[in-house]
Amino acid sequence: EPVLVSGTDGVGTKLKLAFALDRHDTVGIDLVAMSVNDILVQGAEPLFFLDYFACGKLSVDTAAQVIGGIATGCEQAGCALIGGETAEMPGMYPDGEYDLAGFAVGAVEKSRIINGRTIEPGDVVLGLASSGAHSNGYSLVRRVIERAHGSLSSPRLRDDFHGRSFADAVMAPTRIYVKPMLELMQHLPVKGVAHITGGGLLENVPRILGESLQAVLYRDAWKMPPLFAWLQQQGQIADTEMHRVFNCGIGMVVVVAADDADEAITRLTGLGEHVSRIGEIVDRPAGAAQTEVR
Repeated sequence: EPVLVSGTDGVGTKLKLAFALDRHDTVGIDLVAMSVNDILVQGAEPLFFLDYFACGKLSVDTAAQVIGGIATGCEQAGCALIGGETAEMPGMYPDGEYDLAGFAVGAVEKSRIINGRTIEPGDVVLGLASSGAHSNGYSLVRRVIERAHGSLSSPRLRDDFHGRSFADAVMAPTRIYVKPMLELMQHLPVKGVAHITGGGLLENVPRILGESLQAVLYRDAWKMPPLFAWLQQQGQIADTEMHRVFNCGIGMVVVVAADDADEAITRLTGLGEHVSRIGEIVDRPAGAAQTEVR
């Protein structure tokens, strides 16, 4: 009883940084990741992907870099890039700029759909490490960069930043969790999965919780990458706002029964993921938010 699951998304204002830094080879990976990770949360295996590339005047070299990234993303996700659309619309976009959209379709057996309905108090919340800011919060990222360095294309963005350039850190492509998560789902009952995108930890985790439940996350349970510490310091951003805007180092949240937590961590770690036990599910106190970071 296969059920089709579809998703669509873009890369957002991260593209503004791509234009300023003339870096176009990774935004295609971002594009694929945002859609395939979204359909993965319901247990769906991505089958195929379509892309839409729109510009004012086509630069073949730039487009080739973008499409190359899309192909890499599809390879990482194990899905087919079956086509797309390149739209050249003079006057719609400034020279050197473009926009991207992506569309993924996957399938899952009806009996294996993950919907969060079996989540209960005592379950464990696991966090899979992100590769950076992924593709969300970049309007704020850009403002912080401009405040700190004056320009998105400042030479200082190429200075050493914890062993690589800041430009590399801020443009790191979104991690694609499809293959390890599908492998985990084959061996253990996964109760809920949340892709941490716009809205951060505070607004994405509640999507998988019933009204009577709360996810309590412990901030010291995982290491926040240097990029987020820099953004918080330079932008003078409060902790709550950080957790509402950014993934803060956790790109995907997985809820499993307490008895399955250790095996889930072992399996995902063996598949190349950095996994932390970041919290637990409890009964929701009256008037409390559904996700609390302590």
